[in-house]
Amino acid sequence: MKLSADACLLRVFIGETDKHNGRPVYEVIVEKARKNGLAGATVLRGCLGFGANSRIHTSKILRLSEDLPMIVEIVDVEEKIRAFLPEVDALVQEGLVTMEKASVVIYRHNGA
Repeated sequence: MKLSADACLLRVFIGETDKHNGRPVYEVIVEKARKNGLAGATVLRGCLGFGANSRIHTSKILRLSEDLPMIVEIVDVEEKIRAFLPEVDALVQEGLVTMEKASVVIYRHNGA
């Protein structure tokens, strides 16, 4: 797949314990992104953060949180990202979704 230099970065900020039909929301988002043919997705697990309710979520041993921040990042052309937004909207019950322009410098695979 060739990805143009002008792309879009979608970030979905959710909690580790957020579920959709019993499955982690971050997993469902990545699977749906792949099914929709988006160029790529990555899930990042945060070690510290807070959201709209201002409750701190941390991985520190003294305050072991079972709901750490999760960030799903998806990169593709803007049209495909915008077409995917209704699926994200249906999955995210609590969180934050952002979009920004991205410049793709390298996007390649080993051909396997």
